[in-house]
Amino acid sequence: MLTYKDRLEAIRKTKIEHTLEKRKQNGFTDLDDFGTVPISEGYKVTPWYNSENGSFYALDGMSENFCRVIGAHEPYVDRMEMLCGRWRDMLVNYRGDLHYMPDWLKNNLKNLEFVRKGATNQWSKRWDEQRFPYDHLKADQKKYNITSGIDADAHFACDYRIGFELGFGGLLEKIRKYREINVDKKDFYDAEEKCLLAIIDFVRRHTERIKELIKVEKLPEIKENLEDMLKVNENIMLGKPKTFHEVCQWTAYFNCASRIYTRDGAGFQLDTLLYPYYKADVENGILDDEKAKFLIANLLLIDPHYYQISGVDENDEDMTNHLSYLILDAADSINISCNLTVRVHSNCDRKFLEKAVYYLIKNKNGWPRFANDKALAEGYMKNGFNKKTARERIAVGCNWMCIPGREFPMNDTVKINIAKVFEVALLEMKNEKDKSTDRLFELYSTHLKKAIDTVAEGVNLHIDHIGEVTPELIMNLMMKNTLECGEDISKCAEIYTVGVDGAGLAVVADSFGALTERVENEKIITWEEIYEALENDFSDARVRAIMKSTPKYCSGGSVSDAWAKKITDNFVSSVKSKKMPGKRQLVPGWFSWARSIEYGKTVGATPNGRKSGEPLTHGANPEPGFRVDSAATAQSSGIAAVQCGYGNTVPLQIEFDPKVSVDEGGVERVLNLILGHFSLGGTLININVIDKEKFMKAKEDPDLYPDLVVRVTGFTAYFASLSPAFRELVAARFIDGL
Repeated sequence: MLTYKDRLEAIRKTKIEHTLEKRKQNGFTDLDDFGTVPISEGYKVTPWYNSENGSFYALDGMSENFCRVIGAHEPYVDRMEMLCGRWRDMLVNYRGDLHYMPDWLKNNLKNLEFVRKGATNQWSKRWDEQRFPYDHLKADQKKYNITSGIDADAHFACDYRIGFELGFGGLLEKIRKYREINVDKKDFYDAEEKCLLAIIDFVRRHTERIKELIKVEKLPEIKENLEDMLKVNENIMLGKPKTFHEVCQWTAYFNCASRIYTRDGAGFQLDTLLYPYYKADVENGILDDEKAKFLIANLLLIDPHYYQISGVDENDEDMTNHLSYLILDAADSINISCNLTVRVHSNCDRKFLEKAVYYLIKNKNGWPRFANDKALAEGYMKNGFNKKTARERIAVGCNWMCIPGREFPMNDTVKINIAKVFEVALLEMKNEKDKSTDRLFELYSTHLKKAIDTVAEGVNLHIDHIGEVTPELIMNLMMKNTLECGEDISKCAEIYTVGVDGAGLAVVADSFGALTERVENEKIITWEEIYEALENDFSDARVRAIMKSTPKYCSGGSVSDAWAKKITDNFVSSVKSKKMPGKRQLVPGWFSWARSIEYGKTVGATPNGRKSGEPLTHGANPEPGFRVDSAATAQSSGIAAVQCGYGNTVPLQIEFDPKVSVDEGGVERVLNLILGHFSLGGTLININVIDKEKFMKAKEDPDLYPDLVVRVTGFTAYFASLSPAFRELVAARFIDGL
């Protein structure tokens, strides 16, 4: 008889096969794994375009094409699983933007309607520039290498409680009820209904597929499993989920739909929201811990949405429960790409934290990560919110937090490459007679404010019109006031705290530090020699060695550490002083996401010895090799000192071989690093605990370890799926020992 362990092994094997097949279809992808399955043979979508530019927008364009894409998805049922459903393809792919389009779709362009409409001549189709142009911003966006946030996909979080309480049928009734009340919003409700009916049909098609499998199944225990699966699917097609099994399956379907629509990956507080269903089923004798773990493992397999576990409530009471432990056990049992965040507070269960770290070290797959409740909550309260609201803001993205159902933050979509801002200032100073780091910082600050002004205009344009371009028809279903008012969440959110991330901190801090030490204090190099070296991309190795040898940011008490703090204070004050209309406000942070290579290509040689076009340092991380010993504690202290302090994170990204096992004090050592960083004010830690020998072999030939998962940045991914350049970036951050 097949055990849960047998079935998990089979499921995991299938997952690895899918990962390798997706790489063949998509090429290297420096993105989250997403939980997708390969595109099936014969899969085809024929988009409907409602714009002269060969793209589609607004309520009619988005609803019609969502129905076409989800309708083209074959039902996915694995007889070894308890939950069904997968997604393969995103709606936005069909807007013809090469940045988002997977290789398999690029290779089939001739089959797509938008080619015949001439859309291949102009690839930027995500934003409707014909109706909402922003040409006046483009020069400065390019000048300062700004990721504007205009046209960005969903970066907010649903309140899943709404869906759990109503189910798909209840949501449908709600749409129809308020359409009768808000008669002038008929188009909005028609589009919402159309999308919801497509999701319900997605469930229906899975029930039909399950019935087919039941007819041919030979193993009694698997047939029984399929029969249970069928009952669950029939119950939740229109009814609200009532059991633990049903609520997990309902979540899986909604996650597939929201991913297909706009790549949404924001989950919820997994342990507390599911606990009532777990508890009731255990008390009713229909659920035990082994089955609960299997269901959670299955949910994590279907889609690695960002889920938070543990933490404290508004009264500082620990929210850790028995299900919190089971979730860690479930993630361990499947051990795949996983995006669990443990919320850490001094009142949290210490044994739970130890177990979380145990699995981090045991599996060496980059999960879970850890967020600091104190710094995040207290920081967010500085934006004018009370503790209760701050505690509701949970980790549901790469670096970002959100209040489910209430907030429209645009987090992780807006970034300023401050290395580019620095370069613009440095070039401006070249023709001035009196050169100094003080003057350079003055120019840098002026240009930074211009960049922030440009960002603010872009943010306002996006919020003002995204509901007319890409209305959030799926996530609207579980947001507060959307269906009640007949408005897109971008129009009716209670809170608009937009994260503005700076990228390139270490490059700029080390450059200021090198100029201060080598040019001004020691006078080893002149300003003229610096400009010549930069123009020649450090063709003189001597000059480069002199500048590069300056003590780096995070080395501890260095001139570059002082500059990093000064740059941070300036960034924070500049962002927070920018006035925004209505309830909107900007919130500063340091984070580059996966854009270190992309941003580096726009910046020439810099005074810290970095050559033209080389990648920027990751997020707030120091330059690789910032100290001879690359001390993890020094990096932790340095990054803790540059936190922006308003609830937006400045993650510590760290890769190391701890040189000790879980049996040799490894758990305590790593947990002490985490708690030590948080005691200094750190907000978020992404850790890769790595077997150095295995990792280096995988860097050269990733196919040796197709199941190796690393936390690339805020997300985890299969190492074998990453491009060679990204594998090199992860390797460059490695610290040998802890």
